[in-house]
Amino acid sequence: MPGTELFGSEERKEINDVLETGMLFRYNHDQQRNGIWKARDFEAEVRKITGAKYAHAVSNGSAAIAIALASAGIGAGDEVIVPPFTFIATVEAVLFIGATPVFAEIDETLCLSADGIVKAITPSTKGVCLVHMCGGMADMDAIMEVVSKHNLILVEDAGQAFASSYKGVSTGLFGKAGSYSFDFFKIATAGEGGIFVTNDEHTYQIADAYSDHGHNHIGNNRGMEQHPVLGFNYRISELHAAVGLAQTRKVPAIREANRKNKKMLMEMLSATSGISFARLADPDGDSATFLNMMLPDTETAKRTVDEMNKAGVGGFNYWYTNMYHFVNQWDHLKEMRTASKLPVELTEHQDYANLNLPQSQEVIGRLISFGIRCTWTEDEVRTLAGNIRKAAEKAMATVTA
Repeated sequence: MPGTELFGSEERKEINDVLETGMLFRYNHDQQRNGIWKARDFEAEVRKITGAKYAHAVSNGSAAIAIALASAGIGAGDEVIVPPFTFIATVEAVLFIGATPVFAEIDETLCLSADGIVKAITPSTKGVCLVHMCGGMADMDAIMEVVSKHNLILVEDAGQAFASSYKGVSTGLFGKAGSYSFDFFKIATAGEGGIFVTNDEHTYQIADAYSDHGHNHIGNNRGMEQHPVLGFNYRISELHAAVGLAQTRKVPAIREANRKNKKMLMEMLSATSGISFARLADPDGDSATFLNMMLPDTETAKRTVDEMNKAGVGGFNYWYTNMYHFVNQWDHLKEMRTASKLPVELTEHQDYANLNLPQSQEVIGRLISFGIRCTWTEDEVRTLAGNIRKAAEKAMATVTA
């Protein structure tokens, strides 16, 4: 993935700034830190790229989506519509704030569809946790119409979609709150890190306090700060923020290179009968971190995966059998294997072991995703395209033989 491809002197410089002061904690100790505020600078860089009014750096993307849900006012007893295709942290965040996940259908954008959301609404539905998957974006015009009509709270998990947008608006900024991940595998990484974003001042103030045991961060004496809400510890360290800052500055160049390489790959593959691609609701807003290839059906996709594995083609994910991005493999959720009892276990909810989501099964069954590298040469792109094409053609020839 791009962020991990570009570690260098920029990251070392930002880290050394922190080490020279010895101030790894993001708050207070103004004199000791000598003007070094990496978390603040990281947040400012994210605001610059996304256009968000408020950005708050936290320990990871999972924390960021949990904070977004809680600060948006979602909690115990609320139903939240979620997709079956996501990193499971999205669902875990809903569960651990005391709410109840309700799974709905996705479409070929790889995100929740407006129709899927409508069909999942019940009298207990409080919100939608929309996940923008694989560097792309959901069909926001249709989804916002549903959200508005049914008076729902929209929270966006854009963990995989930092630097993507829909009609000029960054993913994460359509709802009441949003989140991005800066883990090791994203377009930019902090090693571990996440960013909460919102355009609403009150929501930001709640998130700022909630992420740090309720501290309101007013004044320069931490021991005398007020606590407007109960919270927990989701703080990011200055060291992680330093890496995230250096990486985020590289994102515009990474996105440009991603788009160039993805375009070449798509052009080389599109001439092959039977190969298509996931739908981008706004192609101009693609962060291009993934090429999402669609085969005619699940069996053909499985055979293509087998052929690629035989040929040693790497760098792809077949999410249909992936252990933690698609609901099929979430046995621990289906069987409610929890460390301690959760509120969802005390309420009626979907039978997670027997979900009926045929459209999602069909879409993910056909999908093979390739991580785009910003450092690829044209020859490397051509070689990869040729290997993918050969594998897919062998797989499809098996049907006609």
